[in-house]
Amino acid sequence: MMTTHVVPAGKPSAPAWYRPVISPEHGVYVVLAVSFLIGAAAAQAWTWATTLALVCAFCGFQAEHPLVLQIKQRKSWKPRFLVWGGLYGSLTGLSALGLYGLQGWGGSPLLVIYGAATIALLIDAIAVFQRGQKSIINELITFAAVCLSAPLAYVATTGTFTPTVWGLWALCSLYFSSTIFTVKLRKPHKGEAPEARLQRAIAYHAIATLVIVLLWSAGILPVVPALAFTVVLLKFLGIWWQLARFCQAPIGPVAALETTTALLFGGITMVSLLPVHGSAMGLG
Repeated sequence: MMTTHVVPAGKPSAPAWYRPVISPEHGVYVVLAVSFLIGAAAAQAWTWATTLALVCAFCGFQAEHPLVLQIKQRKSWKPRFLVWGGLYGSLTGLSALGLYGLQGWGGSPLLVIYGAATIALLIDAIAVFQRGQKSIINELITFAAVCLSAPLAYVATTGTFTPTVWGLWALCSLYFSSTIFTVKLRKPHKGEAPEARLQRAIAYHAIATLVIVLLWSAGILPVVPALAFTVVLLKFLGIWWQLARFCQAPIGPVAALETTTALLFGGITMVSLLPVHGSAMGLG
């Protein structure tokens, strides 16, 4: 006679430790990919070191997720988070060390990128511990850290860096950080007036545009990548024009808008940096 085992009702059991922990932040995958490809386009080559840099950037991003989950549930150690955080962290460290070794263990610009990424991770961990991960400052730092994949791709491929590469990092950081302000139009803080949210978004885009103009006028940012920033300005103007519909729209169309405009921005910037164009900008 067969017996049926009934599982008592209650809290669902925790996933097994061997089940992968993968970040659900799909938008950040787009930021990482576009920024990295812009850096690779600026390098005008793709080598084994470029692929290793991609592994380093991707695993570094993935390592942050189990770390954040463990900090949020810090009352007890979670083997699954520790295992996968350790695995991602080890792959990040090994690939970073491999890139550094390929460049001769000297004073490589990679050290600056590694240091900046480490500082950003520590700031994010502290913000999570203090329940301030969703603050504007912390999100700006996070986007800037993810956009370090642009100079990482360039430096890993070429072994050098130029002021233009840092200009491209600033361009990517300013472009993708605009999402912080448009998303917060949909999710206001408690008791915050809609006018204040809109004014904050307008102020950000005005300041970001001024920075882009200054970078271009200083010769740090080529003209076409600088003009590619108009994609985000047009997107913001469209959101402003249809603000009520934007705030009430399902997340699917909003995500599609963000992804489409990001790919358009990335495509314009990358094409302008490819060898036939980039050599005229001092990149090749």
